[in-house]
Amino acid sequence: MRQSLEVKLNSKSVKDITNGYPLLTKEAVDTARVLEEGSILRLIDANGRYIATAYYGLQNKGIGWVLTRKEQEKIDVKFFVKKISAAIAKRKNLYETDDTTAFRVFNGEGDGIGGLIIDFYDGFYMVNWYSEGIYSFREDIYQALGEVAEVRGLYEKLRFNTNGQYVEQDDYVSGEKGEFPLIVLENGMKYAVDLNDGAMTGIFLDQRDVRKALRDHYAKGKTVLNTFSYTGAFSVAAVLGGAVKTTSVDVAKRSLPKTIEQFAVNEIDDEAQGIKVMDVFDYFRYAARHELKFDVVVLDPPSFARTKKITFSTAKDYPKLLQDALKITNDGGLIIASTNNASFNMKKFKSFIDKAFTESNTRYKILEEHQLPEDFTVPHNYPEFNYLKVVFIKVMN
Repeated sequence: MRQSLEVKLNSKSVKDITNGYPLLTKEAVDTARVLEEGSILRLIDANGRYIATAYYGLQNKGIGWVLTRKEQEKIDVKFFVKKISAAIAKRKNLYETDDTTAFRVFNGEGDGIGGLIIDFYDGFYMVNWYSEGIYSFREDIYQALGEVAEVRGLYEKLRFNTNGQYVEQDDYVSGEKGEFPLIVLENGMKYAVDLNDGAMTGIFLDQRDVRKALRDHYAKGKTVLNTFSYTGAFSVAAVLGGAVKTTSVDVAKRSLPKTIEQFAVNEIDDEAQGIKVMDVFDYFRYAARHELKFDVVVLDPPSFARTKKITFSTAKDYPKLLQDALKITNDGGLIIASTNNASFNMKKFKSFIDKAFTESNTRYKILEEHQLPEDFTVPHNYPEFNYLKVVFIKVMN
């Protein structure tokens, strides 16, 4: 039996949640009780008036999420059917297009259920669970998904261990077992994905518009350096956009076979491209020493990374990263600067860019800005949930 409790909010949180803020923070509630993951919380103000219904689920952002502000609404299969069907209706154009077969179907708090992410890969659905609290609703959510979508096969990823990392397991749930790699389309480009191979699938879906912009407007006739390249998705976009050569750099050993695979499914000769398995910062020094320069440099680092030699954090080290990139970017070239760090906003990110160029005594012009694509819905009036920040910067000197 699911625990159901009445929990008093402090006055500031009453105002925030009444105005539509979806996250329940530790500071918001007045309780010393030990709560079970998945408990239904009836949130009230100091006078006992109903404010909202939430669930309790510990994750790095807080202790739970608001589910409804309707006092009589039950959290059951019918509730999840309503939420998921509304999310699918919002993505109608993506379901109907022929040239894109991988996208986000349900984006957590943006679609009304924080901690729950659902992605679509050519008929297969991948469900990401970000707390034990939301995972406790698993059976109801899977029943609801099956009622509103044609599910070819179902996979899941558990991301709620104590460090917020992926929990190793067999990710297959039900339906057809996929033949991997599965080839999906993104704006006509082919990408190989594996839904049962650890934490990642092989492509970051939130960069779809950025890859398209690189392919359509900036790659033709250019040399492109793709740093923190993962499986080389940006490199594929660049080659298909007419780049004369790409160089993909990532410290992970598996980036080499994965990048070769992405090239192969697009009939690109990997031997005509450069693929380096090495630390990106070492590569910057290597390139500077050998006087290598590029027309386009893609910078999409993890928010935090640690190797034997270096600890990197986008929140404090991005200006230095840009300065290193500038040294090997041709005059008139382009740097595509990206971060998914949710701890700072676009204005702060642009201040990093300005700092790097000012200290390098280099002029620049911002050509394009991108945040999350349309399928990555974020809560209305709360831009802090729009974590992706991408700036196309032209080097003017």
